[in-house]
Amino acid sequence: MSGLIIDSDACRGCGICIKSCSYEALEMKDKKAQVNENCVLCGMCIESCPFDAIKIEKEKTNGIELEDYKDIWVFIEQNDGEIEPVSYELLSKARELSKERNCSVNALLLGEDISKEADKLFAYGANKVYISEYEILKDNLEEIYVEFLDKVVLDYKPEIFLFGATNFGRSIAPRIAARVKTGLTADCTILEIDEESGLLNQTRPAFGGNLMAQIVCPEHRPQMATVRPGVMEAVKKETNTKEVINIDMPSIKEPSIKILENIIEKKAESISDAEIIVSVGRGIGSQKNLALVERLAELLGGKVGVSRPLVDVGWADQKNQIGQTGSIVAPKLLVTFGISGAIQHLAGISGAETIISINTDKDAAIFTVANYKVVGDCVEILKSMISKLEKKCEKEQVV
Repeated sequence: MSGLIIDSDACRGCGICIKSCSYEALEMKDKKAQVNENCVLCGMCIESCPFDAIKIEKEKTNGIELEDYKDIWVFIEQNDGEIEPVSYELLSKARELSKERNCSVNALLLGEDISKEADKLFAYGANKVYISEYEILKDNLEEIYVEFLDKVVLDYKPEIFLFGATNFGRSIAPRIAARVKTGLTADCTILEIDEESGLLNQTRPAFGGNLMAQIVCPEHRPQMATVRPGVMEAVKKETNTKEVINIDMPSIKEPSIKILENIIEKKAESISDAEIIVSVGRGIGSQKNLALVERLAELLGGKVGVSRPLVDVGWADQKNQIGQTGSIVAPKLLVTFGISGAIQHLAGISGAETIISINTDKDAAIFTVANYKVVGDCVEILKSMISKLEKKCEKEQVV
């Protein structure tokens, strides 16, 4: 049996553990504490119990040999033959991780007439590209991909398997993890190899973004994670070894869904692609002041971003939201006005090259990541910047 275990003989029914639980996962029955289905295995009750009556029992590894699992694999997501940018980001990160593990970076590319894309994957660090080309794979039917990737894990035994946290990746990755009986860390912002254990340290925001959780998977394989687009940097660096390996289509039952027609919607312009962003939070004071932010962004040739509170009150559209629950951005220049810097927001701007922050609070968390910090009134500084830029533009036009 695995999970939270309460020793009924050691339990004294003091109720301290029940008070310590934030999830109402413990209750008193017959003067003994008992766990219910709300338990998330956070361990707070273990620390609070004065009688050492509570423990977490881990699930057995089902006899798998961890040393049989090797190399870092990246699932390459494609839509209508076009590779999703997050796949290149994952390959770049996998190349970094592979130096610590002294292993190969393997890209898995499935689709129809897709082998021509292999060179692009080598350019971002893949040592081997495993390809399967069948008509049934072109429509990205989730049930087909889940069965296929389940077979890939069983046959090739990857030590680490990375997916983009796209709609498709978020759908198939947990189902594969469940099939092969391993863990999955979703929406990671940091991936690192632990120097001592060699395990993949997977960091992601937790508890609504109020803290960063570091998760490891020591007893199961592969170590699986999804990473949100834009978090990692895609850097071209070809490897010396390049090998293309074809994978035969495994025997898979007929899909329960049939695609009648593909209607490709035009991709909306994303704030994630902007090189310059002027971002604003509730420190702006009034909705009417957003016009100033829009004007400054126009003068700088950038886009407008907002923090979550402005979306929550209806001042801005969710497509402009920056942060863990919005868009992850990595602009060359980010100018922020009245943003305090909650953890989930900081996670969304970690890739920015240069950050200029303006806030009235000299102790604002945003200042810990800013390259240039200005303590002052956001609106007044906005007006001053706009005035100076407009005068500069006028002079240039005269010349």
